[in-house]
Amino acid sequence: MQLPPILNKRRTTIFTRLAFNGVAQAAATIITVLLVRMAFDRLITNTDQVQQGLILKIGVGLCCSAAVLGWLQVIERVDAEKMGQSYIHQIRMLLFRHMSCLGPRTLQNRSRGGIVLRFIGDLNALKRWVSLGLVRIAVAGITTCCALTAMAVINWRLAVAVTTVFGLGAIYALNLGKNIRETARESRRRRSYLAANVNEKVASMAVVQVFGQTVREKRRIRHQSQRLTNALIGRAQKIGLMRGMTKTVTALAHGVVLLEGAREVSLSLTTPGTVVAAMTIIGLLVPALRDLSRVYEYWQDSRVSVEKLIGFLETPSQKPPIKLPALKPGAGRLEFKDICFGDLLHNISVTAEAGSKVVIVGPNGAGKSTLMSMAARLVEADKGTILLDGQDITAHSFGSIRRAVSIVSPDLPLLRGSVRKNLLYRRPKASAKEISRVWSLCGIDELLKELPQGEDTRVTEEGNNLSLGQRQKISLARAFLGNPRILLLDEADAHLDTEAGITLNRILQGYKGTTLWVTHNRDRLAQADVVWRIEDGSLTVAV
Repeated sequence: MQLPPILNKRRTTIFTRLAFNGVAQAAATIITVLLVRMAFDRLITNTDQVQQGLILKIGVGLCCSAAVLGWLQVIERVDAEKMGQSYIHQIRMLLFRHMSCLGPRTLQNRSRGGIVLRFIGDLNALKRWVSLGLVRIAVAGITTCCALTAMAVINWRLAVAVTTVFGLGAIYALNLGKNIRETARESRRRRSYLAANVNEKVASMAVVQVFGQTVREKRRIRHQSQRLTNALIGRAQKIGLMRGMTKTVTALAHGVVLLEGAREVSLSLTTPGTVVAAMTIIGLLVPALRDLSRVYEYWQDSRVSVEKLIGFLETPSQKPPIKLPALKPGAGRLEFKDICFGDLLHNISVTAEAGSKVVIVGPNGAGKSTLMSMAARLVEADKGTILLDGQDITAHSFGSIRRAVSIVSPDLPLLRGSVRKNLLYRRPKASAKEISRVWSLCGIDELLKELPQGEDTRVTEEGNNLSLGQRQKISLARAFLGNPRILLLDEADAHLDTEAGITLNRILQGYKGTTLWVTHNRDRLAQADVVWRIEDGSLTVAV
C-alpha cells in the first residue's frame, strides 16, 4: 500500500508557483550581486562628485532587491505551508476513515499512544518533509543553481572553485546522513513507548495509587524518558554534524573565493568588484544552503513515519463496497445461521423472534459479547450468515444497519462534550417528539435536574465526572433514540444501584423491539422470553 501522491492537481499548482518563486529569488540575488560589483568597480576607485547620482541609484537598487527577496521568502513560506497542510489534511482524513473502519477489538489491541503518535508525530514529520524539505529542494535548489550560473558568467574560475567546495560538502553530507534514519527510527520508537505508557497511566492512575505502585511507575517512566532522551541526543549529534558541516563548507567557500580572487586580482585577471560579488553570492546563498542541509534530515524522518503510517493503513478493516442497498423495514427478527468465529463459536444457529427479549448467559470469555458484536457488524464472522428480517446484513449498507441495531456496552463510553451532545449522538437531527418520548422513557428529565447546567453540563472523557447511574441513563437514551429494531445490551445492568435497575426495567418494558441482553444477573432470567446459553463454543436454548 502507498500513501496518496504529494503532487495532486492543487498542490502541483502551488509547487509550480514555488518554482517560479525560486527563479525570482535567484533573479533578485543576481541583481544584488551585479549592483555590488558595480559599486566596487565604478565607485570605490572613483571619488568624483559626479558619481553621487550613481551611488544613489545603486543604493536604491540594493534596497529594492533586498525588499523583493524578503517579500518572495514570505510568499514562499506561506505557499510551502499551504502545500504541506493540504497533503497532511488528506492523509489525516485517510487515517481517520481507516480507523473508523477498524473493529473494536482491533483497536483495543493497539496502543492508544501509538495511534495518537501517528496522527500527530508522524504527520508532523511528513509535513516537515513536504513544506521544509521538498519545497526547499525546489526553491533553494533553483536559487543556488541560478546564482552559481551567474557566478560562472562573471568569473568561471571562481564558480568552479565554489562549486567544487559545495560538491565535496554535499558528498560528505550524504555519507553522514545515512545514520540519521536509524537515529530517527530509534527516537520515534522510544517516543511511542513513552506516549503509550503515559496515555495508559492517565486513564488508570487510580489503579496505580490504590495499589501503592506510584514509585514503581515513576521509575518506569524515568527509564523510558531517559532512553528517549539518549535517543534524541544521539539524533541531535548526527544532525549537529551535518549542520556544522554546512558552516564549514560556507567558510571554506568564502576562503577559496578570497584567496583565488586575490590571486586573480594581483594578476589582473579579474576586478575587486568581481571578488566581492562572488563573496556576496555565497553570503546570500547561506540560508538556502542551510535549508538544503536539513532536507536529508526531514527526508529520513519522513521515511520512518511513512513506514508507520502505511503499517497502520494496512491493518485489516471492514471496508464494504461503496454502494450497498439499505435494509428494508421489518419487525426485528434476528437469525444466526451456522456462525463460526475462531475458537469461540462453532456452527451457531439460533433465532430471536421479533419483539422478544433474549437473555444470553454463559461463563466469561465464552463468546457472548462477540455474538452481539457480530449482530451489530462490529465484528465479522469467519463463517455463516446473520439475517435481519430475512436480509443478510453483510449485503446491506453500514448506515442502515446502524439505524436498525443499537447497542449499550461498557466498551461504548460517553464522549467528551455536553450531555445533550451525548444524548443526541446517535440521531443528532431527531424530532422534538422523538426526543420527548425517549427522555420520558429513560428518565432524562429527572437526570437533567440533578446536573448543575442541565443538558449543557460538560462531560469529561468517558463520562467520569458523572455517576455510574447517570452514565447508564444517558447511554440507554442514546441507544433508544431513533427507535431501533434491535437493542443489544452487553452487561448494561452491571454495577447498577437499585434505583438505576428499576429505571432500566421500566425502559425495557416500554421498548417494543427485539432485545438481546448479555447479563450475569440471574434475576434477569425471569424477564426473558428465551434464554441462550453459550459454553464451549456451542449455544443451547431454554424457553
